[in-house]
Amino acid sequence: MSRLPLSKAQLAKENTNLAMYRRYLPSLDLKRKQLMAERAKTRERIAEIDSIISEQVETIGAEIPMLANRDIDLKGLAQLTSVRLGERNVVGQRLPVVEEIEVAIAPYGFLIRPHWVDLVAERLKEVLRLRVEARIAHRQLELLDAAVTKVTQRVNLFEKVLIPQARNNVRRIQIALGDVERAAVVTSKIAKRKREATA
Repeated sequence: MSRLPLSKAQLAKENTNLAMYRRYLPSLDLKRKQLMAERAKTRERIAEIDSIISEQVETIGAEIPMLANRDIDLKGLAQLTSVRLGERNVVGQRLPVVEEIEVAIAPYGFLIRPHWVDLVAERLKEVLRLRVEARIAHRQLELLDAAVTKVTQRVNLFEKVLIPQARNNVRRIQIALGDVERAAVVTSKIAKRKREATA
């Protein structure tokens, strides 16, 4: 660690730094709070999607008990064909968002398979779409967690290191300059008395 110069120029520099740190801290803290709020919303959205998926799966089983028949092959009935993603900016953090999801229903003979396969195909299509949304929401959550950690580290750096250090430096320099001033006054008084005594 370099030695702190105890000068008026350094005092002005430390005061400027302290004012700058105090000015930036509230905006960093606000950014952290906004990211945390967005993270909470994303968690709620994930929980909502997960509950909708489990509800859909249960509903399919309840509405179509014929699914228990293993003789009818339903593999590959609904397949994800494309996903188009966009970006959304949340206080400087870019998050992926789903713009479009395409799910294709594999062609099947309407006379070969039972009529309830149509309903199963539609429900599978919806579940696939929801699973893609859940995956993207999990990615958003990962990015938000990383952003919150980074901003929290910066807030802690300002609150616990830079501001107290600048405050301490200002105090040390003021004390040192005050001591130098008092020493100068005392020296001038002693010199004045000596001059008066010799005169």
